[in-house]
Amino acid sequence: MKTVLIVGAGVAGPALAYWLRRRGLTPTVVERTPVLRSGGQAIDVRGTALEVVARMGVEDEVRRARTRMRGMTMLDGDGTEIWRSTEMTFSGGRLDGDDVELLREDLTRLLYERTRDEVEYVFGDSVTSLDQDENGVLAGFERGGSRTFDLVVGADGLHSTVRALAFGPERTFLHPLGTHLAIFSADNFLDLADWQVWLREGDAGYGIYPVRGNSEIRVTFGFASEAPGHDYGDVERQKSLVAERMAGLRWETPRLLKAMGEAPDFYFDAMAQIRMDRWSAGRVTLVGDAGYSPSPMSGQGTSLALVGAYVLAAELGASGGDHRAALARYEVRMRPFAELNQALATENPGGPPAEESIEYAKTAISLDG
Repeated sequence: MKTVLIVGAGVAGPALAYWLRRRGLTPTVVERTPVLRSGGQAIDVRGTALEVVARMGVEDEVRRARTRMRGMTMLDGDGTEIWRSTEMTFSGGRLDGDDVELLREDLTRLLYERTRDEVEYVFGDSVTSLDQDENGVLAGFERGGSRTFDLVVGADGLHSTVRALAFGPERTFLHPLGTHLAIFSADNFLDLADWQVWLREGDAGYGIYPVRGNSEIRVTFGFASEAPGHDYGDVERQKSLVAERMAGLRWETPRLLKAMGEAPDFYFDAMAQIRMDRWSAGRVTLVGDAGYSPSPMSGQGTSLALVGAYVLAAELGASGGDHRAALARYEVRMRPFAELNQALATENPGGPPAEESIEYAKTAISLDG
């Protein structure tokens, strides 16, 4: 076994490519967007995942890119302060801890730059078919043509194309958590300085935090909703839905909704987990959100992606070419860790999980087997 197709250039894909190269394998990463994705929320690298980035040699860069929050304020629906903290934030946890919060786009850029000189990247294309036999997987591509690989890995997120092709319809594995989130960026017209603001009333609310030296803000709108009920391709309809659900909130809500309407990097989705009985089908397997998304409500999606990539590469490298044994061992090692971190998202509905739960879950796996 030598060649590996990785579908997705988010966090899991480039991380896996890095470790596969170290194990003597030849990865190719295909990404459907023409360039690396920008925008998105702040994410966390915690516990064992920090050891992964340290072993990659990018820990110092990750720490330099971290957000610099001094604390947070919680407001009611009118914008009246309810409480504040200089010890923690909802997005990043304790401010005096070792965990790192940084923008998703900064982490993906670091991982891409760490691998681009030794890994083949194909942007602006996607997989449309996977046909496997005892010798390999013939992958068909949207832009035409096909190539055969020894193994295919879906690192293409919650709505994974690889998972759909190899395992069946998304509805079989998608478990909504009763919340939708919208995320976008805007100019820092609130003049926030390294300080988060959160507002909530009833089943709707939002968080705002500054980035890029306080020149921009990232805004996350959230509201309760049981069914996904939206068209992934209709961004304007999604914005209308969010505006409708946020309309009852006051304070700076009108200005934020105006900024959302103009945002070029708007993202909207149901908060959901992926739960599967198995992550591998023959020569096709999954890593990160594609196989075991814990949802952003857990705060552990990025850490699971980094650790999963490391463990998968380690098992493939140690298997002597036996992909069946490697993929079985990957699941044995990763599944308890993934399920423990998924549980963080449901521990405290409507709020963050307990600090003690996070501390236990984030280190509940060893990188050395």
